[in-house]
Amino acid sequence: MFDLIIRNANLPDGRQGFDVGIADGKIAAIEKTLAATSGEKIDATDRLLSPPFCDSHFHMDATLSLGLPRMNVSGTLLEGIALWGELRPTLTREALVERALRYCDLAVSQGLLAVRSHVDTSDPRLVTAEALLEVKEKVAPYIDLQLVAFPQDGYFRAADGVASLNRALDMGVDIVGGIPHFERTMEDGARSVEALCRIAAERGLPVDMHCDETDDPMSRHIETLAAETVRFGLQGRVAGSHLTSMHSMDNYYVSKLIPLMAEAEINVIPNPLINIMLQGRHDTYPKCRGMTRVRELMAAGLNVSFGHDCVMDPWYSMGSGDMLEVAHMAIHVTQMGSIEDKRKIFDAITGNSAKTMGLEGYGLEVGCKADLVLLQAADVNEALRLKPARLFVIKAGKIIARTAARICELFLDGRPASIDIGKDYIPRTPAP
Repeated sequence: MFDLIIRNANLPDGRQGFDVGIADGKIAAIEKTLAATSGEKIDATDRLLSPPFCDSHFHMDATLSLGLPRMNVSGTLLEGIALWGELRPTLTREALVERALRYCDLAVSQGLLAVRSHVDTSDPRLVTAEALLEVKEKVAPYIDLQLVAFPQDGYFRAADGVASLNRALDMGVDIVGGIPHFERTMEDGARSVEALCRIAAERGLPVDMHCDETDDPMSRHIETLAAETVRFGLQGRVAGSHLTSMHSMDNYYVSKLIPLMAEAEINVIPNPLINIMLQGRHDTYPKCRGMTRVRELMAAGLNVSFGHDCVMDPWYSMGSGDMLEVAHMAIHVTQMGSIEDKRKIFDAITGNSAKTMGLEGYGLEVGCKADLVLLQAADVNEALRLKPARLFVIKAGKIIARTAARICELFLDGRPASIDIGKDYIPRTPAP
């Protein structure tokens, strides 16, 4: 007897038509034909069943604040930072909590059940940390929310940067953040990396730094981050986010850098939607597009996951909380369009992100937590192509969100009465 059985599901690894039995909040069986009964049943009808999506880089304190106090007219990173600086003194705990909870509702509807959010610690009031710690507690039954102490204005550059970051960690923020390329000098940036890694080592915490989010090929703080990771014994616990300067670096230097990053077991977090929007702003043509070297980093064995970064905030006026939208952009920007490439891209918003975040019990195997998403698509490739409806979102074996299948009725003489793009347009392999 199971609490829930999902029948006739296709799995991300290519297995088709499997039944998944769930009991006591965990996956208890995965079989071709599961001879058992259950309290509840879902017929997947040969659609894709996946572990939930994970966002390893986000800014929940800024989300849904688009238009406050004004719009980002230039669309640039620097105007976004300046605009956030205008908004920050007006922030209240109540407004921050309300926007973050609304975003979490959206995330659940998209099958996004794990988020790592950076929390700006540059305002000594730390109202952002207070608010998101409250949100973390409220959403714990359905979203794994991790918080990064992020000195947006610079760890050394901000007047109270050092003290505020330490206070945020004392309050219970989970992860040490940084932004070395935004310090006053390259030397201060390197000093901040060393200081922040030291704090993480002393406190036993992970590190996640905005690193080299610039088109400047001489911004090389990722090298320092990798070296300090090894020095402090933080291998596997450190993430470098963005790394857009690697797009502009010469190949010889990168041939040295990537092995150093691999030695340090750096987790790499590009943000395809935001990187492609904000980078290359000083170029005419040829124009830098600012995505880090995803294919090369994956080939070197580094764990690469993707972040959404922003949704309707001072930096990015778009976004929907849909990690498949992030992955869809990544396929185009990285030119990773083969079937095998797309499996790797899908991993970057599921298993790889879970690894970056250190999530326990994540996956689609017997014994894993029964956190699952059923999509209106036949397989991973189709999910990435279509960004389909999340028919069911399941947390600990309980249905927490449901969306009707998208079926279009047609009124055309001699044509079908309806179409389901998740079934009717699956690529057909020619017979041998």
